Amino acid sequence: MLEFLGQSAPLFIAVVFAFALLIGSFLNVVIYRLPIMMEREWREQCEELNKTPPLQDMPTDRFDLIVPRSQCASCGQAINAWQNIPVISYLLLSGKCANCKKSISARYPFVEMLTAVLAALSAWRFGASYEAMMAILMTFALVSISVIDADTQLIPDSIVLPLMWIGLLMSLFHPISGSETLFIAPRDAIVGAIAGYLSLWTVYQLFKLVTGKEGMGYGDFKLLAALGAWLGWQQLPMIILMSALVGAIVGIGMMVFRNHDRSVPIPFGPYLAAAGWFTMLWGDNVRNAYLDLML
Repeated sequence: MLEFLGQSAPLFIAVVFAFALLIGSFLNVVIYRLPIMMEREWREQCEELNKTPPLQDMPTDRFDLIVPRSQCASCGQAINAWQNIPVISYLLLSGKCANCKKSISARYPFVEMLTAVLAALSAWRFGASYEAMMAILMTFALVSISVIDADTQLIPDSIVLPLMWIGLLMSLFHPISGSETLFIAPRDAIVGAIAGYLSLWTVYQLFKLVTGKEGMGYGDFKLLAALGAWLGWQQLPMIILMSALVGAIVGIGMMVFRNHDRSVPIPFGPYLAAAGWFTMLWGDNVRNAYLDLML
């Protein structure tokens, strides 16, 4: 299949774009349901530990990424197949529920389009190859992590830990197809995972020691560890600098223009994810350009 699609780059990118639109629709389900599933599991564990009766507001019906069917958040009407076509259905319905006419959040088509565009860029960057397939997989995971963290300030272990293990597993296939970006050497992947985790963990501990407050969550450590496993320890400084710079600019902007309360934490995961995705595609080019400029 890759050999066939590799004969036409535009065809490969178009196929990836269409496929990623469908995955983006599923990611909306993941983004909405996974935090609820996590909360239900935590509450069940607390009830079991404390031997208390279940809370009345906790539903007992099956609730996961498959069941129940997608439905309108306002009226509960089940969403039909033709109403669930990525982006197109939103436009045909004018952004409103077909049953109750309440507005549908524009974030749903935004996530679908964002996923498709980023996946298409990954396909364009790596061509029809296994590297492209892995880069697209990374894109799907980073989109989910970013939106969930922005919503809940949580980075699910069920996404970030498999991502890290996949990165370490990929290193066993180095070198492959001459790639130096994704299929890195095992030593670089292992050191990258360790250094990624410990770097932010150290910053966290120092900040807590000085201020008595927690500056970030453990999910951020795990995410940077996953990025280190995928891209190698050599790319970590670029990821940290880019994410810190963008995060600082956005944070200052929110405090100046939106009167954001300084005591309210700003999730760092989306900035790490964006920096990691950019580095995955163009990190080597940026680093080489910088070295050429300095030398």
